[in-house]
Amino acid sequence: METIFNKNKEEHPESIKAEVQGQLPTWLQGILLRNGPGMHTIGDTKYNHWFDGLALLHSFTFKNGEVYYRSKYLRSDSYNCNIEANRIVVSEFGTMAYPDPCKNIFAKAFSYLSHTIPEFTDNCLINIMKSGDDYYATSETNFIRKINPQTLETLEKVDYNKYIAVNVATSHPHYDSAGNILNMGTSIVDKGKTKYLLFKIPSSVPETEKKKSCFKHMEVVCSIPSRSLLQPSYYHSFGITENYIVFIEQPLKLDIVKMATAYIRGVNWASCLAFHKDDKTWFHFVDRKTKKDVSTKFYTDALVLYHHVNAYEEDGHIIFDIIAYTDNSLYDMFYLKKLSKDFEENNKLTSIPTCKRFVVPLQYDKDAEVGSNLVTLPTSATAVKEKDGSIYCQPEILCEGIELPHINYGYNGKKYTYVYATEVQWSPVPTKIAKLNVQTKEMLHWRADHCWPSEPIFVPSPDAREEDDGVVLTCVVTSDPKEAPFLLILDAKTFKELGRARVNVEMHLDLHGMFIPEKALKTETE
Repeated sequence: METIFNKNKEEHPESIKAEVQGQLPTWLQGILLRNGPGMHTIGDTKYNHWFDGLALLHSFTFKNGEVYYRSKYLRSDSYNCNIEANRIVVSEFGTMAYPDPCKNIFAKAFSYLSHTIPEFTDNCLINIMKSGDDYYATSETNFIRKINPQTLETLEKVDYNKYIAVNVATSHPHYDSAGNILNMGTSIVDKGKTKYLLFKIPSSVPETEKKKSCFKHMEVVCSIPSRSLLQPSYYHSFGITENYIVFIEQPLKLDIVKMATAYIRGVNWASCLAFHKDDKTWFHFVDRKTKKDVSTKFYTDALVLYHHVNAYEEDGHIIFDIIAYTDNSLYDMFYLKKLSKDFEENNKLTSIPTCKRFVVPLQYDKDAEVGSNLVTLPTSATAVKEKDGSIYCQPEILCEGIELPHINYGYNGKKYTYVYATEVQWSPVPTKIAKLNVQTKEMLHWRADHCWPSEPIFVPSPDAREEDDGVVLTCVVTSDPKEAPFLLILDAKTFKELGRARVNVEMHLDLHGMFIPEKALKTETE
């Protein structure tokens, strides 16, 4: 049966004027650009998992108090091949595609061989990345797709693997003060080693090479060896402070041998991802100047995380905030067979997302006694010295039940106060937007009946003096068929509603995105 999750959404490539209610700030000019899965059925074939759907970009353009909506499927190679064949022919993480049963035996045998080291999909459905003046749709493979943020047109495909040896990469990169991209990817069994690479994509190229792309100047900043050659850790994001990269090697691991044989065994790649609940979670801190991993071994209990919130340094400690789970039930909840019409009652998380703060003492008394807590800041988080010199960390709980965190990016890597997030509690679908003060743990909320908000995006006001001077934008899908979806605009400070921009279309539930201020958009002539 069709639900909001599995129903194919129509695209609206021509802009549609939204009906604006309330008063939008006059300074809010630019494009909110979002990405997520929009098509789950092609011909007689269906994807198994919601995160496998074909990427549907959508945008809200703010111009002089008016708002315009448009949406367009990413014309990836995967999209084009599937549509042309009128069936799913390109595998996604949760859905393995097989050759047409009518194909001959040689073609089938060749398919089996080519799937041992898979050519991954370029169905870039997770996020949007800015590189110089350009924008890219991204997922977690080695492919990204350039897009035009104004028309949502799909442009060239970029393969990271042509420039550095990565097989997978995150779709949550960081940007330094010069606009360079810092991202992480895994290099699987390259020259006999599996390692996590931190790589940099410069924001511009030297004057003499104006015709060349920034990607030709990509460089590996440093590498962290995986603790296991054939079972690297899965990760969706990482943290950054002024002087360090924060990387968490969690016991949610990809089994490379199983992945190589998945096609032959008739299973999807997702089945090759396993949570090892008795393993430790290891923390790596790479010095951004020396490019070396801190030698002390810091760890905590087994956890699963997708999203880092923020990280910063204070008095010889690294403080980092993450959204963590005690198991991997979240991914399994989004198999489409579980997202039936009464999924909210039947589909409960077995682990609630928890915002945890870890406080890690990089400078501590080396003669401290075994069993002593080395944290000297006022917090309930601890870091206890073990017999073997390693340090066992336990977090302070900031709050429970939030996901898809967003901050004022001007405070990224610095001491900060506010997180904007969706609230999920025990169901995987958010029903509220929250603002959390990480210092006092106070929270503000927005909710409305039958409303499912998406990741909130904070946009600072041009003359902002304080961290929360600005607005929060979120796309809201309604479960009531009589109610049209809308973009919600909240005052970030008070969390009071400023306005809505309603569009009479079937909007999809999306994943991530960004706000592009008008001044960051190229004019059509450039």
